[in-house]
Amino acid sequence: MDAYLSLWETYGGQMLSTFWTNMQLTFWAAIAAFALGTLLAVMRISPVPSLRWVGTAYVNIFRNTPLTIILTFGVLVLFGVFQVSLASDFNLNFFRIAIVGLTIYHAAFFCEAIRSGVNTVPLGQAEAARAIGLSFLPAAKIVILPQAFRGSIAPIGNVLIALIKNSTVATAGSVAEISGLMKTMIEFRPDVGILVFLTVAVFFVIVVIPVGLLTTWASKKLAVSR
Repeated sequence: MDAYLSLWETYGGQMLSTFWTNMQLTFWAAIAAFALGTLLAVMRISPVPSLRWVGTAYVNIFRNTPLTIILTFGVLVLFGVFQVSLASDFNLNFFRIAIVGLTIYHAAFFCEAIRSGVNTVPLGQAEAARAIGLSFLPAAKIVILPQAFRGSIAPIGNVLIALIKNSTVATAGSVAEISGLMKTMIEFRPDVGILVFLTVAVFFVIVVIPVGLLTTWASKKLAVSR
């Protein structure tokens, strides 16, 4: 116990600050990925073949590309080779590159989650929208998507949970987040390595379980009636 308390004295502040970095990565990437995923979902259900092809290609490419590869590409190629900088501050630049990488990757999963919600919308709703003269985009905005969001709360929650956990991959993009600190802590304090791992795991459990419970409740509460 004394060894664990001394660990907290040394690294406690860093653990909290780096975990807060994970939560910030999750927050901004979730907003951006949800917006991009919604756009991709609209493209995938569009009556325009070229838009459907682009949406499908995006999902198939990035859903099957490892997140680590995307983040490493952002750091070593976009920044290292092409000198693409998203901020003048060195650390902030890598933070934003990580957000872009997380967004690009998870947008494909948000797209499929939303598209699954489209399948919960009764067919008569879309037919009624066409019957009153609405074109595809107004029908999608006013009729289909609001109900699709309600029907896709559970899968969206699953993607959000995956995003929370995948924020630890940002260490591959040179972002100082908690998994990188955990590695350092275990290297310098192997005597409490198991406790370090359990502490970091508890941090994520505290966040992930409420998200899962909330999305499950909301999914049942707001389910589309057939």
